[in-house]
Amino acid sequence: MRYIGMPLARREDRDLVTGQARRVADLELPGTLELAFTRSPVPHALIRGVDVAAALKEEGVAGAWSAGDLPYLAAHDMPGEDGVPSWPLLATGRVRYPGEALAVVAAGTRAQAEDGAEAVRLNLEPLPFTLAPGAGRDDVAVERTFGAPADDVFASAPVVVEAAYREQLLLPTSLEPRAVLVDPGRDGRLTVYASHQAQHRLRDSLAAALGLDSDRIRVIVPATGGAFGAKSQTCPEYVVAALLAIHLRRPLRWCEDRAEAMLAGPRGRGQTQRVRLAADEDGAFLAYELLIDADIGAYPHTGAFVPMMTGAMSTGAYRTPRVHTRVRCVLTNTAPTTSYRGAGRPEAAYALERTVDRLAHRLGMDPAELRRRNFIRPGQYPYLTPTGRTYDSGDYAAALDKALAAVGYDEVRAEQARRREEGEPPIGVGIATYVERSGGPPDSDEFGSVQACPDGTFIARVGSTSTGQGHFTAFAQVVASVLDVDVDRVRVVEGDTGEVPYGFATFGSRSMQVGGAALWRAAESLVATARRRCAELLGVGEEEVSYAAGRLVVGGDTCARRQVDEEPVPGAPGPEAEDVAAGFEAEAFVAGFEGEAFALSPGAEAFTAGVAAGPLPGLPIGELVARTGPLRADEIVAPPQAFPYGAHVAVVEVDPDLGTVHVHQLVAVDDYGVVVNPMIVSGQSHGSIAQGLGQALYEQAVIGENGLPYATTLLDYLLPTAADMPPITLLQTTTPNPNTPLGAKGAGEAGCIGIPPAIVNAVCDALDVDHIDMPLTPAAVWAASR
Repeated sequence: MRYIGMPLARREDRDLVTGQARRVADLELPGTLELAFTRSPVPHALIRGVDVAAALKEEGVAGAWSAGDLPYLAAHDMPGEDGVPSWPLLATGRVRYPGEALAVVAAGTRAQAEDGAEAVRLNLEPLPFTLAPGAGRDDVAVERTFGAPADDVFASAPVVVEAAYREQLLLPTSLEPRAVLVDPGRDGRLTVYASHQAQHRLRDSLAAALGLDSDRIRVIVPATGGAFGAKSQTCPEYVVAALLAIHLRRPLRWCEDRAEAMLAGPRGRGQTQRVRLAADEDGAFLAYELLIDADIGAYPHTGAFVPMMTGAMSTGAYRTPRVHTRVRCVLTNTAPTTSYRGAGRPEAAYALERTVDRLAHRLGMDPAELRRRNFIRPGQYPYLTPTGRTYDSGDYAAALDKALAAVGYDEVRAEQARRREEGEPPIGVGIATYVERSGGPPDSDEFGSVQACPDGTFIARVGSTSTGQGHFTAFAQVVASVLDVDVDRVRVVEGDTGEVPYGFATFGSRSMQVGGAALWRAAESLVATARRRCAELLGVGEEEVSYAAGRLVVGGDTCARRQVDEEPVPGAPGPEAEDVAAGFEAEAFVAGFEGEAFALSPGAEAFTAGVAAGPLPGLPIGELVARTGPLRADEIVAPPQAFPYGAHVAVVEVDPDLGTVHVHQLVAVDDYGVVVNPMIVSGQSHGSIAQGLGQALYEQAVIGENGLPYATTLLDYLLPTAADMPPITLLQTTTPNPNTPLGAKGAGEAGCIGIPPAIVNAVCDALDVDHIDMPLTPAAVWAASR
């Protein structure tokens, strides 16, 4: 498989960095009107009146509406959970969070629309508001348990550690906020351009909301500037844009700006956690309990699903006999929460890994040794966890040992002891191991299709959607490897419901694991179909036709397997990349004639004559298409969830007088199964580490006492920059996914999962304190050091 494991340069980057890529805001459709929303300035209030008269007088305004001005807007909403409020397209009766949309204005430019939105007059009667979980049962939207209570174990266990943690609210902060452009078309069909992660889901949900057949809506995802899970939903603003486009019979666009995103956009994380961990005198885990109150904002949208993944993955890498997790999704007067990179798994890893360190401190045991004693062992797979997940494979101790060796664990511990003895600024070591779930919901599928073209190229269609992950490069590598052709002959098509008939989505680290597996199967099916068609064309048995390097060859008995001495691919790894390439070698199956006499049909005689003078024997697959018609293979695959894992280690130095944290080293050892493009995976790892570092040290969506978000610009919301990134060592172990032909697992979220507990464990280790809640600001660290 000559392209599996090769760090090919991303083919999509030239358009991105030169500005040639077109985003929703860049698209030009004649007659487009821009939308702006009038949003609530308070967290909770009764709506006494919304007057749009002044907005209609503003220059360039084509229309302004509240829910009361257009009855069909009031008649539509986003469905909610049973017994809780549905999410209205425009607020009716009351507003439930700051920034909830009350009116919408359409104008010739975005500036004119914003002027109109500011002119709308609101009459709101403020009500008491709730900003965090902890209220009465009436505020619980959804509740679920995993495992079974273990009170009997906790009552008799020799050692029990109890703790409480807070996972702060975060802002996803993708480079491009949410955006949608709806073109009603003259034929009554809608074309929707959206910055999104799930074009088919968006199409179907829009069809349901609008009362249309889904085949009357085409969704196209142009170049997208990041998403991180927060663009996998259908938002009320999208439905409003579609309804007004139909009403006005003109294209309508809504592009969220940064201030709007920070006021009303979706949040991530937001959990209050209480934990108990029981063990015997030797540190063997006996039971673990995690009680979660999850802030899902004012409306249970996808945010109500995310905490369930925390419950499902609460067992981590350990063989704990009894585990009980209770998840309560609590309504608050804040913006709805959503999936955010890691989506439930960072919360699970943080609660468990912080508590394991506290148990090690209680027992006087090295935290690495405590983890080793409790890991699930390599011979125990498949392993059914007490919360109902079936882990497929793993060697958690090997990943931890590799990380500790890379960081120089013994040397760091010795330096830590010396500094303590001599009174120098303290350093600390933090360990976090994790198991994550990749692939999306259980039994979720994905579409893949490979088409051979007469000119010898191939089109790979896939239901996944790129928001910056490098799909157009990595998917082409998969297809080219199966077909044994040059990667430049493969063109990838995705993000368009008019071109790709079905797709599930891109989230949950599933694109390569599931979408790549679908393309692999489709490429194999294409070869099988081509062999059958070639056999029919030539009048020979299918078993006599073999395939190699884009050609069909007659004479399977003479096929010889040989090593190919190819020109090296620019940027290809050398022998040092053996671990990443997982042992794959560049090889091909080449068939040739050895002079045997075949009784050939006239078609076969023409075939033989046609290839006699060629550089390679056989019929090019493109010529087969030219002679016999279109050739395409479609596949839908639904492999089980996979469970990537890893060990992250942080070394920090703390200044107790200033409360500053300096990260000396971060080592991440991750197991993603078979890696298709190491350079792309490295980029994903660095990006997720940056976001994990942001949660640990900098980021928090602070809400003031007035119920309003404190941050309205990025000056007030700290994000890590390149200058804040510490030295990072990325290493891998390779345990192929046993449930897909490619062997890949998810690779996009590891840093968000392992880095926060590793950093907090390290700082607590340096200061010898039990806990500090994230983010570890200088004020919080300084207070803890006192």
